[in-house]
Amino acid sequence: MTEHESEHTTAHTTPQPTEHTTPQPTEHTTARPAEHATPQPAQHPTAQPADRAAAHTTEETTEQAAPAAGGGVPDAAIPELVIISGMSGAGRSTAAKCLEDLGWFVVDNLPPALIPTMVELGARSQGNVARIAVVVDVRGRRFFDNLRQSLADLEAKNVTRRIVFLESSDDALVRRFESVRRPHPLQGDGRIVDGIAAERELLRELRGDADLVIDTSSLNVHELRAKMDAQFAGEEEPELRATVMSFGYKYGLPVDADLVVDCRFLPNPHWVPELRPFTGLNDEVSGYVFNQPGAKEFLDRYAELLQLIATGYRREGKRYVTIAVGCTGGKHRSVAMSEKLAARLGAEGVETVVVHRDMGRE
Repeated sequence: MTEHESEHTTAHTTPQPTEHTTPQPTEHTTARPAEHATPQPAQHPTAQPADRAAAHTTEETTEQAAPAAGGGVPDAAIPELVIISGMSGAGRSTAAKCLEDLGWFVVDNLPPALIPTMVELGARSQGNVARIAVVVDVRGRRFFDNLRQSLADLEAKNVTRRIVFLESSDDALVRRFESVRRPHPLQGDGRIVDGIAAERELLRELRGDADLVIDTSSLNVHELRAKMDAQFAGEEEPELRATVMSFGYKYGLPVDADLVVDCRFLPNPHWVPELRPFTGLNDEVSGYVFNQPGAKEFLDRYAELLQLIATGYRREGKRYVTIAVGCTGGKHRSVAMSEKLAARLGAEGVETVVVHRDMGRE
């Protein structure tokens, strides 16, 4: 029973007072017990119910009128909203379960046209639903065209929303669908790759609008959960979060990179026999890399450039950035440079996560 229903029940079941009536205990369970603390004079037996009815009517009118102001919800009550989307088989369900474990109210496969309604219901929950995550995918493809209109409606109501897009390579997606022996939602009478291509084209524009893109091609379930925890587990949302990822060019560019840094202009420690077994995490390799001409200057100038970019990202409301730092094998130069670059960003107040994608693959 809701609070509102409780008030109605109390108002209509309270006995009418007489000259010998003792105030009932139920009168003190209403929202305003102080109003009934003092019994009314006996010569006015009808005054107490009339006052109570008038007060109840005033409160009910106020409760009904409050949500109508400001387009339906007060700004302070508007819940946080995260929209999870991406390729089928890329890990949307895992990402949603991670947010659910973190205390988010998660709705799977909600038609996009109903997202503003969901946010409004959350705002009316009196703080019980402060964070909402909605999974939107091609299973609701009849409604998918309404997503852009829903996003525009949310922006007009000053709702802060973030889009998390789960990406994966075609090869990884094919393997996953084949392993569970399920068809792709869009393949129809064609092959799995046909469905993947159709879905990728359908989601192209949404991917471009995403605040956070996570490539799950080489991630297992635990690694994906760790990435989600790193982004959403904090009690306070920082202004900007950065992932600095080292990688090897011979293994391919990270598809979720916003910025790519090439360290191959520096001498490769791989060709120094005593350094070859180590990685960029070792002081010997890091010292070798940053003693090369141009290494320290490159770090200083690129860190300054990132300060400029970070200011622009904050101004445009972008909260996540992935910086990919590459060398040939992703073991020495890129690892050392990623560590130093992450330290610089952290010193500037940017919450930073370091990931070494290809270290250990050789």
